[in-house]
Amino acid sequence: MDIEKPEEVKSESVSFVEEILKNDLAEGKNGGKVQTRFPPEPNGYLHIGHAKAIAIDFGLAKKYGGVCNLRLDDTNPQKEDIEYVNAIKRDIEWLGFKWGNILYASDYFQKLWDLAVELIKQGKAYVDEQTSEQIAAQKGTPTQPGTESPYRNRPVEESLRLFNEMNSGNMEPGKMVLRAKIDMANPNMHFRDPIMYRVLNMPHWRTGNKWNAYPMYDYTHGQCDYWEGVTHSLCTLEFVSHRPLYDLFVDWAKQVGGDDKPLDDNRPRQIEFNKLNLTHILLSKRNLLILVKEGVVNGWDDPRMPTISGFRRRGYSPESILNFIDKIGYTKFDALNQMSLFESAVRDDLNKRAKRVSAVLDPVKLVLTNIAEGAVEEYDAINNPENPEDGTHKVKFTRELWIERDDFMEDAPKKFFRLGPGKEVRLKNSYIIRCPEENFCKKDADGNVVEIYAEVIPETKTGEANSDMKIKGKTIHWVSCDNCLEAEVRNYDRLWMVENPRDEVAAYSKEQGKDRIDIDDMRKFINPNSLEVKKAYVEECLADAKPLDYLQFQRIGYYNVDMDSTPDHLVFNRTVGLKDTWAKVNK
Repeated sequence: MDIEKPEEVKSESVSFVEEILKNDLAEGKNGGKVQTRFPPEPNGYLHIGHAKAIAIDFGLAKKYGGVCNLRLDDTNPQKEDIEYVNAIKRDIEWLGFKWGNILYASDYFQKLWDLAVELIKQGKAYVDEQTSEQIAAQKGTPTQPGTESPYRNRPVEESLRLFNEMNSGNMEPGKMVLRAKIDMANPNMHFRDPIMYRVLNMPHWRTGNKWNAYPMYDYTHGQCDYWEGVTHSLCTLEFVSHRPLYDLFVDWAKQVGGDDKPLDDNRPRQIEFNKLNLTHILLSKRNLLILVKEGVVNGWDDPRMPTISGFRRRGYSPESILNFIDKIGYTKFDALNQMSLFESAVRDDLNKRAKRVSAVLDPVKLVLTNIAEGAVEEYDAINNPENPEDGTHKVKFTRELWIERDDFMEDAPKKFFRLGPGKEVRLKNSYIIRCPEENFCKKDADGNVVEIYAEVIPETKTGEANSDMKIKGKTIHWVSCDNCLEAEVRNYDRLWMVENPRDEVAAYSKEQGKDRIDIDDMRKFINPNSLEVKKAYVEECLADAKPLDYLQFQRIGYYNVDMDSTPDHLVFNRTVGLKDTWAKVNK
């Protein structure tokens, strides 16, 4: 599979970020190098929003001859797991990128601890014994200054002793925190003595039992960037207000570390861009975890999930994801992008790569009465008309065929241009057939049609001299009853019925008097028809189809081979329809 090279990221889609980077290079900052990092927390699978960060973090580093490290922000062992680390690495590689180094925030735990000790000694940090509720209350509001903690001016020696006790394993979680001493009246709320360390009293999946007090993200992030030599710290817009604190902690790290490098030329530069927000999708690892735990979906890689692994399993190609991200670009304001635009980008990409095959999802038997029993004709079917080099595959035509049930109508209206009494249609890549006016079908005891009868018009075979007979009927697809495979088809649809589930679910939860969204709030907005499982018949050439192969079921939509599929039990997932039908259905 040819992955779009990261250096081909188009400059116009990342204009303002790239312009800053280019100017820094021109001025010789950071020794004229570029180093970025992608720093996810391993507390869940990456979602489509992370793909946007991956594309710019890795893409710009590659384009300008730099390096992008993968740094796992593993500062909260309560929620982290090696499963998530492996999934993150797998997703990055699938998107076509490669990190320079794999690093962890936990690599710096000792260095962060030593820095905190020095900050206490310098009077820039103190141990606070207030509850989290008390700390939140005394921080004030954006328009009112906060009030100082009663522990703010406690003796340095006392804070040092208590800080060590916080890591002893004997202190109850939540009893004490370490706070930076900055400015309780600062209009930037993040400067009002932010928490640097809290007590968790639990082992870490990498460091074992060495630590019981763990650093907070705001305290950890900037120093890790600085110590690693990151030149450009790219993040989303909610971190704009965090940037001054990021810079302050970097300043403190340099002062304590005694580094003689000029900070103005070697400071990691935080640059913020807009998130990727999509309609009919809820992006939040916490909320996605609820869906997984409550069994609303079948795991993090369920094709209805907005995770990178979910989109991969559904049949989205990495190229289609990167092309869409490139198309919407990076800006300084948040916007809600239509899911239909994303799906359009997927169609455009799959149109170039998907193998065309026939599959009948709601089968009814068609008997061609003037074809001899046992007779077989074999055709060469084009795999992809967009790519002739993809070749052909063999299709067998026989007396009995499966066709879609809705391609036949017994009492058809005048404008029904498919099969019915007295009507003619073309069988794809084959003949025109005509249904008789009488004795045109067979029904079961409940009145359901089980067989349809028609005759082939011999001189109309596709590709032959007299095949251009004009009819009003459309072309319909089919598979041979004797030369097909039974399969399970999973027709996935959007998981959420509302355009903006993030806001609507949150508003509903608030109406219920809740502080946080739970599964009961979500269920009100979840599409009960997000998955339809059908028994189908497909061409026998799909016996050798491999998981994640891209397919187009002709006249139906784009599909791929699911990871559950085996030669004895084929499983296909609907990726996206041939056209956007959601808007019409939900008007």
